[in-house]
Amino acid sequence: MSDGRSRGGGTGPSRQAKPTRPGREGVERVSAARLVAFDVLEAVRRDEAYANLLLPARIRRAGLSRADAALATELAYGTLRLQGYYDHVIELAAGRPTSAIDPGVLDVLRLGAHQLLATRVPTHAAVFEQVALARRIAPKAAGFANAVLRTISRTSPEAWRELVAEAARGEDERLARLESHPKWVVRAFRSALDREGRAAELGELLAADNASPRVNLAVLPGVGAEALGLHGLEPDRYSPIGAVADDPIAAADASDGRIRVQDEGSQLAALALTRAEPVRAGERWLDLCAGPGGKTAVLAAEALIGGASLVANELVPVRAELVRKAIAGVPLDVDVHVGDGREVDVDELGATGGFDRILLDAPCTGLGALRRRPEARWRKQPADVAELTRLQGELFDAAVRALAPGGILAYVTCSPHTAETHGTLGAALERWGDVVEQLDTAAVVQGLSRHPLDLAGDADTVQLWPHRHGTDAMFIALVRRPTTEARGGAR
Repeated sequence: MSDGRSRGGGTGPSRQAKPTRPGREGVERVSAARLVAFDVLEAVRRDEAYANLLLPARIRRAGLSRADAALATELAYGTLRLQGYYDHVIELAAGRPTSAIDPGVLDVLRLGAHQLLATRVPTHAAVFEQVALARRIAPKAAGFANAVLRTISRTSPEAWRELVAEAARGEDERLARLESHPKWVVRAFRSALDREGRAAELGELLAADNASPRVNLAVLPGVGAEALGLHGLEPDRYSPIGAVADDPIAAADASDGRIRVQDEGSQLAALALTRAEPVRAGERWLDLCAGPGGKTAVLAAEALIGGASLVANELVPVRAELVRKAIAGVPLDVDVHVGDGREVDVDELGATGGFDRILLDAPCTGLGALRRRPEARWRKQPADVAELTRLQGELFDAAVRALAPGGILAYVTCSPHTAETHGTLGAALERWGDVVEQLDTAAVVQGLSRHPLDLAGDADTVQLWPHRHGTDAMFIALVRRPTTEARGGAR
C-alpha cells in the first residue's frame, strides 16, 4: 500500500510501528492525547469496544493530565459522533470512497477532520500530528494523509457543510449527512417525534445527539443524601436524587459508591417504579434485566429506605458482576441471580405469589443514548429492531407472569423508536389487557420531578428527549396487575 488504499482484505492498518511508543528515534512525536484517541477509535472499529468504558481506562493508563484527558475525550467522542459527516468530507477531499481507504488511515483522517472542522486546534498542529500518526501505522500512506488533510483545511467548515448537503437526495438524507446519523435512524426519530406532534424538532434532536452531554450524578437516597452540598454538588433539574458538579468523577470516586454517574433520565425511570405509590414494608422487588446495575443501585437504596427486598436478575455473568459492583455502596442484601429473564421462576427467587414491583429495563437498540455511546449509531441496523421487539415482548410476558396481584411493572427502554416503545407496549397490552391496566405514568414522573417536564403524548407513557429535557431518550410506561382481575389473558 502506497497511498492509503485498502489492501483488499480489510485486515486493518500496517503494524510496522504501533502508535504506543512516542518519541522513538526517527519518528515524529505524536501527542499522548491523540494516541489515546486513536487507540479508542481503533478498538471501537476493530473490536467493537465501547468508547465510554474504554476511554477512561486508556486515559488512566497513559497518565494524561487533566487538560490532555479533556483533549483525548473531545477527539474520541467528537470524532465518533460526527464520523458519518467526516466520511463524506473525506470522500470529497480524497476523491475516492472511504471503503477504498485503509481502515487505520481512515481513523487518522477522521481525527484530523474533527480537529480541522470542529475544534480550535491550530491547522498546522492538526495536520502535522495526524500525518505523523499516519506514518506510524502505515508509513507509505503519510503523503496521502497529508494531501487529504491539507485539502480539508483549505475549505471553511461552513463551505464543507454546503458541499456535503449538495449530494443529498431528500430531506432525511440531508439531515443524515449533516448530523451524522444513519438515514434509517433519522426516519425513526422523525416518526417518534411526529407521534407527539413535534416532528419539527427533528433537527434539534439530531444536533443534541452530537453535543457533549453534561455528566449527571445520582446521590443514592438514604445512603448518600448527606453528601449533597459536598464536593461542589448542586441539585439537578428534574431528578430528586440527581446532582451536577464541576468535577463529577472526583465526587463519585470519593463517595464509596453512594454517588454514582448516571443519566437523569435513568434516575427518573427507576424512581417512577419505586415512587409510583408508597412502599409497604416487606414488599418484594425484581430488576429483571439488571446489568450493568445503575438502576439497580437506585432500586436498592429505595428498597432499603422502604423496607423492601430486591432481586436483580441478569443473563450475562460478566454483567451480573457489574451489578454487584454497582450496588456495593448500598447496605442491602441484594440477591443477584444469573439467568434468562424470560424464564424467571418466582419460587426459585423466593417470591412465591409474585413480586410487588418489577423493573423491565428492556434490551433495546440504545438509540436514546447516542450522546453518550456515539458508536452505537453505526452498529445497529433496521433488522435489529424486529429481533429486539420479539425479545422485549417475551420479557414483558415473563414480567407480568411474575407480578403479584396489586403489583406494578415499569417497562423502560433507552430508545425512542416507536416499535420498541409503543409497539412493544401495545402488543403486550393486547395479550394482557384483561390482566394488567395502565397507570398515569406522566403524573407519577411529574410528581417526583423537581421541576415540571415538557411532556407530550399519552399520559400513560413518558418519553424523555435529549434536546427537550437534556436526558437520554428514555421511554417509561407503568402498568399494574389489579388485586382482582378478569379471567383469561395471555399466559
